[in-house]
Amino acid sequence: MRNIFIVLLVLLGVVSCSDEFTTTPAIGALSDDALQNETGVNLLLTGAYSSLNAQRANGFGNGWGLAADNWVSDVLSDDAHKGSTDDDQADLKEIELMNWATGNGYWSAKWGVLFAGINRANAVIDLINKVEGADLSSQLAEARFLRAHWNFQLQTMFGNVPYISDENYSNTEFNQPNPGDIWAQIEADFDFAMNSLPDSQAEPGRPNSWVAKAYLGKTYLYQSKWSDASSLLNDVVDNGPYDLLPEYVHNFRSNGENGVESLFAIQFTTDGGQSFNANSTGALNFPNPGPFGSCCGFYQPTQDLLNSFQTDDSGLPLLDTYNNQDVASDYGVLSSEPFTLHTGNLDPRADYTVGRRGIDYNGYGPHVGSDWIRATFADISGPYLPKKNVYWADDASNTQATGGWGQQLSGVNYNVIRFADVLLMAAEAAVETGDLGTALANVNRVRERAMNSSYMQAVDGSGDAANYVIDLYPSFSDADMARKAVRFERRVELGMEGHRLYDLRRWGNAKQVLTDYFSNEARTITNFGEKVSPYEDKHDLFPIPLEAIDLSGGVLTQNPGY
Repeated sequence: MRNIFIVLLVLLGVVSCSDEFTTTPAIGALSDDALQNETGVNLLLTGAYSSLNAQRANGFGNGWGLAADNWVSDVLSDDAHKGSTDDDQADLKEIELMNWATGNGYWSAKWGVLFAGINRANAVIDLINKVEGADLSSQLAEARFLRAHWNFQLQTMFGNVPYISDENYSNTEFNQPNPGDIWAQIEADFDFAMNSLPDSQAEPGRPNSWVAKAYLGKTYLYQSKWSDASSLLNDVVDNGPYDLLPEYVHNFRSNGENGVESLFAIQFTTDGGQSFNANSTGALNFPNPGPFGSCCGFYQPTQDLLNSFQTDDSGLPLLDTYNNQDVASDYGVLSSEPFTLHTGNLDPRADYTVGRRGIDYNGYGPHVGSDWIRATFADISGPYLPKKNVYWADDASNTQATGGWGQQLSGVNYNVIRFADVLLMAAEAAVETGDLGTALANVNRVRERAMNSSYMQAVDGSGDAANYVIDLYPSFSDADMARKAVRFERRVELGMEGHRLYDLRRWGNAKQVLTDYFSNEARTITNFGEKVSPYEDKHDLFPIPLEAIDLSGGVLTQNPGY
C-alpha cells in the first residue's frame, strides 16, 4: 500500500522509494487508509505549514538560498549588500554582482523549497478528496492558501513556471511545462480560501478569510488589476480586524508577534533552545564579531537605503534628491579613529532598519563601527548592519536559540504581510484608480505612526539627541507626485523586509533604479562599483535552475536571455 509521505518533490523530480510497493506499510509508516480521516488530514496539514520555515536540512542546492524571509532578494535590490567578505558564499556574491549563472545553487535551493511546499499542500488536498463524511472545508481552504502562497513566490521570482494541479499530483505527473505565468491559478486558490476560511483562527499562523482577501488583493496589484485590488484591499483596511501597532519596532520584537498588525507571519520559534523551528537561514545575518560570537556578518544595508531616510526641514522625504548627499558613513574609518555622526534630518525609521556607528544597536550598546563589521574595506558590503531580523538584547530569553549557531538563530516571526503593507498597497491601487484622497490618508497613517515612535526621543552613543524630523504630507498635487510618494513610503516603511526587488520589478523600473544605484553606491564603496556588472533585461526574472531543466528532460524551457 503506497505511503503518502514518500512523495516529496525535489526540483521537478520525485524523491520516492522504488515502484515496487508492498501491500503492507513499513513499520512506523502510516498507510493511506490510516490517514484518510480528519486526524490524518490535520497531521498532513501541519507538515505543510512546517515548509514555511524553509529549514536548511531540506537539502536543495545551496542551503542558505532557501531563506523564508527573502533576505537574499534584498541583496539583489538597492536595499542590501551580501555582506561578510567577498569570498564567503561565492554563489551569493555572483548574484549580487549580476553574474547570474543558471547553475547557481541559490536558484536551485529556492526553486526546490517552494515546490516542496506546493507538493505538501497538494498532498493535503489529495487526501481530503479521499476522505468521506467529514467537513474538511477549512482545512482544504488552508491547503489551497498555502499552495497559492508558494506559487505566488515562484511566479514573482521566476516568471515562467510550471503549475502542479490536483490532478497532476494525484497522477504523479510532476514534470509539467512552463509556458508562461500562473496568475489565474493563484487567484483561484486565494479566492477559494477567501470564501471558505473563517474570519478568525484560534491558532496563530493560520490564515483567515481577511488574510486571503489581502493576499488576493496583492495578487491583483501585481498584475495591475487596480480596481479589483482596490476593492479587496480597502475592505481589509476599512472592515478587517487589523491596525498598526503603536510602536513601529514591535513588528520586529516578540511583544508584537501575531499582534494587530500581523496578517500572515512565518512562525519562527526557538523551541526552548532546541532551535528546530528557528530562522536557520537567517543565521548568517548577525554582526561579526559584535555581541553574537564569531559568525557571520551577512545582509548589510546599503548606503542608498540609509540615504532614503533623509528628510527636508518640513519632515518630508527627499523623493528625487535623497542621493544628492550621503548620510555620514564610517566606511574606511577604523573603530579606533574619530567619526562624526550625520547632522542632517532623518526619518526615525532609519535607526530601526540600519545599524550605523554611534547609534544603539538593538539594546546591545552603540554600534562601534568597523570592529563589528566582518567585511573589510576591500570588500563590497560597506559599514552598516541589519536590525529588523536581529533580536533585541532584552528579547534574547524569548527569541535566542542555544547550541551550535544558537547565538545567530532567531525565533522572531517574519511577517509575510503586515497591515502597513496593506495600507500602502491600497494607497497604490487608489492612485491608479484616481482616488488621491485615500492614497494620502493611507500614507499619512503610516507616517504618523513613525512620528510617534519612541526613537523620536532616542539618543545616540554620546548622549545627544538624534536629529529625527518627520511629518505628514499636506496633499498630493497630482497622480505622478502621489505615485512617487507611495512608492517611496513602501521603501522606508518596509526596507530590509524582502519586498523591494519585487516592487521594482512590478513597477517596471528595476533596470533604471538599480543602474542608478550601482553608480550612487560606488561613491562610498568604490570596490562595489568596480566589481558589479550592468543590469540587463534578463535580470527582471531569475533563471530557471539548470538542474531543474536537466531533470525535466527538456520539458522546462529557460527564461529569455540566459
